[in-house]
Amino acid sequence: MTSLRIALSSYRSKEHSGGQGVYVRNLSRELTELGHRVEVFSGPPYAVLDPGVQLTKVPGLDLYRPQDPFRRPALREFRSDLDVLEYATMCTAGFPEPRLFGLRLERLMRSRLGDFDILHDNQTLAPGILRLHRRGVPLLTTIHHPITADRALELAHARGWQRVTKRRFYDFVWMQRRVARQLPAVLTVSETSQADIERDFAVAPERISVVPVGVDVDVFTPPAAPRVEGRLITVASADVPLKGLSVLIAALAQLDPASWRELVVVGSPSDRTNKQLADAGLLDRVSFRSGLPEAELAALLGSAQVHVVPSRYEGFSLPAVEAMACGTPLVASSVGALPDLVGTDAGLLVPPGDPAALAGAVASLLAAPERRAAMGAVGRRRAVGTYSWRAVAQQTAALYEAAIKEQT
Repeated sequence: MTSLRIALSSYRSKEHSGGQGVYVRNLSRELTELGHRVEVFSGPPYAVLDPGVQLTKVPGLDLYRPQDPFRRPALREFRSDLDVLEYATMCTAGFPEPRLFGLRLERLMRSRLGDFDILHDNQTLAPGILRLHRRGVPLLTTIHHPITADRALELAHARGWQRVTKRRFYDFVWMQRRVARQLPAVLTVSETSQADIERDFAVAPERISVVPVGVDVDVFTPPAAPRVEGRLITVASADVPLKGLSVLIAALAQLDPASWRELVVVGSPSDRTNKQLADAGLLDRVSFRSGLPEAELAALLGSAQVHVVPSRYEGFSLPAVEAMACGTPLVASSVGALPDLVGTDAGLLVPPGDPAALAGAVASLLAAPERRAAMGAVGRRRAVGTYSWRAVAQQTAALYEAAIKEQT
C-alpha cells in the first residue's frame, strides 16, 4: 500500500475510556506503524498521541471542561470572531463545538491542502469540513453513531424548562444530518450504527462502510492476580440517560446486599446520580474514578467479576470490548451493537431500562464462578480475533485509497 499523508481531525479528543481520543490515539499510532504520515488536528481536550504522530492544536474556548462546565472565559481568552461566536452560542443554550471546530479547521488548513492525500474527520460533521473537501481534499468521515439517539433520550428524561434548553443544545444534530447527507464516504463501527445512520441521517447505504473500533489486546489482558470478590464495574464516559447509570443503581438497590461488594464507575457522577445513590443508601458501596491512564483502566477492568453495560443505546461499545479483552464477563442491555458484541456466550443480555432484569442477571453471574470464567474466556478470544487496532488501521487505510481514487 502507498504511504499516505493523512490529516485526522477530531473536534474533541477525550483520552479516557469511551472518549473519542481513544479512537484517535490508537488509529493514528497503527496507521503510523503501517508507514503512513499522520497529523492529528484536535480541539480541546487535546489528543494524547504516541511517538511519531504529529499533533496540531486547534484552540477553542473549551467551554465544557468537566471541572468548569459552561464557564465564563476571561476577556483575554477571546482571540478571534470565532471565539465570540462560540461563547454567544453557549449563552443561548446551544452546543457550538462541532460547527466552530469546522470553521477553525477550515481557516487553518486552507493554505495546506497540498500537504495531505486525505482528510479523515472523526464525527465533527460540520460545514467547514465539507468545504475543505470541495476544495479538492478527499474526505472520509467516521460516524460512531448518529447523535439522534442521545437527543431522543435526553429529551425523554427532561422536564419543564429543561426540555427547551435540551432541545436548543441538540440543534447541532440537524447540522450534522445536513452535512452527513452530502459526505462522499462514511465509516461507522457496526452494522447497527450503519442502519441508524441510514435512517436518521438519510445517508445512502452504498456510501457507508463498517470497520469496528479496536482494542489494545496487549494492554487489556486477563489479570494475573485474583479478581476482587463481589466487584462490579461500569464505564460512563458521561453521566447522561443514554448510559443507563440510573438503571444500574436501581438494580443494585434490588440486589441482596450479601451478593455483591462494590460497584466501581469509571466516570464522574452528576448531582442527580449522587442523590439517587443517597436515596438508595448506596453511597458507601459505589465509587467513581476518572482520568485513568490506559494501564490503570485495564487493571481495573480485569479486577472485576462482572462488567455491566446498562446503556439505553450503543452504536458500539469500546469499554465492553476492553472488558472482554480482560476476560471479564458482561451483563449488557440488548440494544444497538451490544447483542453482536456479547452474543450468547460472552455475557448475559437484558432488556434496556429494566432494573429487575439487570439485577437478576448480575446476581446469577456473581453466583456462578465457572460460568463467569467460561464467558470471560470467550470474550477474550473474540477481542483478540476480531478487534485489534492493527486490523482496524489496515481496513481504514483501504478506505482511504478508495476515497482518493474516487476523487481523482
